[in-house]
Amino acid sequence: MAKSIEHIHWPDAPDLWMPYAPAITVRGGTTVFLAGMTAAPVYHHHPHRPEEFDSMPTDMGGQARAALEQLKKGLDAVGAGFEDIVSANRYLTDLTDQDSLNAVWAEYFGDNKPTTTTVQIVQLATDPRCMLEINAIAIID
Repeated sequence: MAKSIEHIHWPDAPDLWMPYAPAITVRGGTTVFLAGMTAAPVYHHHPHRPEEFDSMPTDMGGQARAALEQLKKGLDAVGAGFEDIVSANRYLTDLTDQDSLNAVWAEYFGDNKPTTTTVQIVQLATDPRCMLEINAIAIID
């Protein structure tokens, strides 16, 4: 069965731009789970070595771009694209930076509006300089 993705909006939804869909139905395809990505290198030592993260951007826009580029590598590895993502979780250390994230998000996702959850957290596990982590679920043919 070929993959079919439908973005569901409420019947009384106002006509305004949002970076997500309230619900999505999927028929067919293969489910791909993408691990949380930050601006830090995906492949790094454990235990962590802080110097491995020195080249990360220091602003939300830069970190969002770096994290989404890392997510893109995972998508490329399975033959998928941002249009195949149906759900994503976004963990931010400061919600006042959400507009910067959404601006970069729109560049990568275009017309695709996956379901999303955005949560403010105290700190990410990778490095205290990380401001954002994104994990996602994609459906591929």
